[in-house]
Amino acid sequence: MLRWAFLFLIIALIAGVFGFFGIVEAATSIAKIVFFIFLILFIASLLTGRRT
Repeated sequence: MLRWAFLFLIIALIAGVFGFFGIVEAATSIAKIVFFIFLILFIASLLTGRRT
């Protein structure tokens, strides 16, 4: 999931260089959403992970 966040971030940066502002806004918002979902799932897995 973190790969998807980085992928959309790179798409946003490339689109920003070429001036496609609509694509930049969409890709940036998708990257933020996917990154926050990753963080929530990561924290949940840390809290409920295996304990020895």
